[in-house]
Amino acid sequence: MLDIRIDRKRYPDRGGRPHLALSGLQLKVQPGEFVCVVGPSGCGKSTLLNIVGGLDRDMEGRVDLDGAFPEDVGFMFQEPRLMPWLSVLDNVLLVARDAGEAEPGAGRSKPGTRERAVELLRAMELGDVLDAYPGRLSGGMMRRVALARAFVNEPQLLLMDEPFVSLDTPTANRLREMLVEQWQRCGASVLFVTHDLREALALADRVCFLSAAPARVVLELEVELARPRQPAAAEVGRLHERLMAQYPDLLGGLALATGPTGNDDGNGEDRGHD
Repeated sequence: MLDIRIDRKRYPDRGGRPHLALSGLQLKVQPGEFVCVVGPSGCGKSTLLNIVGGLDRDMEGRVDLDGAFPEDVGFMFQEPRLMPWLSVLDNVLLVARDAGEAEPGAGRSKPGTRERAVELLRAMELGDVLDAYPGRLSGGMMRRVALARAFVNEPQLLLMDEPFVSLDTPTANRLREMLVEQWQRCGASVLFVTHDLREALALADRVCFLSAAPARVVLELEVELARPRQPAAAEVGRLHERLMAQYPDLLGGLALATGPTGNDDGNGEDRGHD
C-alpha cells in the first residue's frame, strides 16, 4: 500500500517568500487501485506527485510504499518529453530497467524488454512507426509513446500528471481507454492528477479532492460505476451533477455539503473530511 503523509511542504514563491503548498495532507492508495486527485489550480497537485515520485524530497512528512520509499515507479507528465534524436522504440527503451545493457540509440536491450516495448507500442496502435522520430508524430501519437514508456517496466506505482490535457476529445478518450487496458493488465497502483472532474469520475476507483493551498484532502469519493466509462457517459454526468449539487464549491477547494448526493443507487459513496 502507498501511504502518503505530508505535514508541510514549502517552496519560495516568485518573490522569494516561503509559500506553504501542502499541509496536513494524508492519502492512501491500495495495491492496484486507481486514484484520481482533483483540486483547484495552483493547489499543489503536481507538487504532490513530484514528492511521491522522488523528484522533490524537501518536505516534512513521509511517503511509504510497502515499507520503503517508492522506487518501482512509472511517471507520465503533462508533456510527452520524448528525445527528438531517438526513434519511437528507442524512446520507450530509454527508461527500461536493463537499458544499461543496451547500445545507446540502437534499441539493443534484452530481448524480453524489447519485445515488451514493441508489444506495448502495437497496443498503442503505433506498430507502423517504431523507427520514426518524434518530429513526425502528431500530439496524440507522442502521448501514446509516453504512455507506452510509462508501462514498459510494469511498475508497481504509476504517477500521471494531467497526461491528456489539451488533446481533442476523441484522442483523449482513446488514450484513456488504452490507459485503463494497460492498468488492468499489469495491476499497477495509479495516482492520477487532473483538473477535469468528469475525467476523474470516468477513470478512478476513488477520487480525492484537495483544498486550496496549503492543500489537504477535503473529500474522498468512491466511484462504483461499471467499467468501461467515458467522461461524456450519462451515468458519469448524473454522478457529476449530484456531486456538484451537494458540494457546489468543491472544485474551488471546499467540501461543505448542502444536501444528499443521491448515491443510494450504488453509484458512489462519499466521505467528507472537514
